[in-house]
Amino acid sequence: MGYVDRVLGELRRKNANEAEFLQAAEEILTSLEPVLQEHPEYERAALLERFVEPERVVIFRVPWVDDAGMVHVNRGYRVQFNSAIGPYKGGLRFHPSVDLSIMKFLGLEQILKNSLTGLPIGGGKGGADFDPKGKSDMEIMRFCQSFMTELFRHIGEDTDVPAGDIGVGSREIGYLFGQFKRIRGEHVGVLTGRGLSYGGSMVRKEATGYGLVYMVEEALRCRGEGLAGKRVVISGAGNVAIYACEKAQALGALVVAMYDSDGYIYDPSGIRLDVIKQIKEVERARIAAYADRVKGAEYHAGCGNIWAIPCEIALPCATQNELDGRAARLLIQNGVRYVGEGANMPTTPEGIEAFRSAGVVFLPAKAANAGGVATSALEMAQSSGRMFWTFEEVDVKLKNIIVNIYRSMDEAARRYGLAGDYVAGANIAGFTKVANAMMAHGIV
Repeated sequence: MGYVDRVLGELRRKNANEAEFLQAAEEILTSLEPVLQEHPEYERAALLERFVEPERVVIFRVPWVDDAGMVHVNRGYRVQFNSAIGPYKGGLRFHPSVDLSIMKFLGLEQILKNSLTGLPIGGGKGGADFDPKGKSDMEIMRFCQSFMTELFRHIGEDTDVPAGDIGVGSREIGYLFGQFKRIRGEHVGVLTGRGLSYGGSMVRKEATGYGLVYMVEEALRCRGEGLAGKRVVISGAGNVAIYACEKAQALGALVVAMYDSDGYIYDPSGIRLDVIKQIKEVERARIAAYADRVKGAEYHAGCGNIWAIPCEIALPCATQNELDGRAARLLIQNGVRYVGEGANMPTTPEGIEAFRSAGVVFLPAKAANAGGVATSALEMAQSSGRMFWTFEEVDVKLKNIIVNIYRSMDEAARRYGLAGDYVAGANIAGFTKVANAMMAHGIV
């Protein structure tokens, strides 16, 4: 039995009920076999066994009181996965689906994503099975304060720097930071995604969506093409999707469809982003309202058929495993040529294989959606230096980081005879840096 098979077998035995974590681990480890053959010392040092085991997992209860005086208890998590190249860095997710498997899958992916940025940040993830939808601002505040009352003892600007993720936006970051500052008596860059008035960075809200489009733009440029005139379908209607739409439109693409968890809108004339922002960012309403306000637009309940809309570029920006084999085949049949993952692991293994077989350029999440964490690291740099960079300065730095990520994974794939396989290229490029650091640190 080979090294990778042995590690995966033991991982399945220990984590039998953690499907998402096992899926991510299998996808990563199987693509690393060429590197492991070149470096037999990794097996002697049990490097993979250490790589897939978190350095620390913290699980805690989060009691809070709603507006009616009822007490609720949620479960909070922080997975501090790997600090070989820098302090743990990764978002906090508040969503009913959050469990240990989700946290570990996200944390494992985050190690490689952060490594790919070229910045000195390790991998971690956290959150709670709390649903912010339908909660008042006061309920959100009380939950965030209770959550941080436990989390504060495990984080720090040189230890672990969380950010936002699904369900954790500027409002939640503000409440979390306020409670940290209250308990510790320190105003330090311990959370990123903060408001501009108290140490945040320009472009942070836009970063993941912008970075995704910069990645697709670079892939097109390397093939003698551009975004202008390309039809784009985007899943999701949160920050990533909205700002991917904004940047794609700014570069001349025609975005024709978006969705939220209830259904999708199709606008053959091109999505009117001002209407989307009003509905999703101001009113916090459902995307169905778009069809009532824009002539010629259609709303369809359910999300799966969005992938049947003809397009050259698809950007899945909602959640994990949303794009399966059936959806991938629909996209291929309807002309897709580029797929960029804006969400974390939104494509199933069957979907990835379908794209690979069809020759579709597939840009995996750990590379394509690294813009958010890259800008978070830029925020950390600004906080450390007590500096504030303009929107244009941060945007230029972000684009340079994303272009370098594309080149790194392209070069890694070519070096091992896997040209065009960006899943393998991203995994290899990210892993190599982490592996070198782990080996340098000894058996720890």
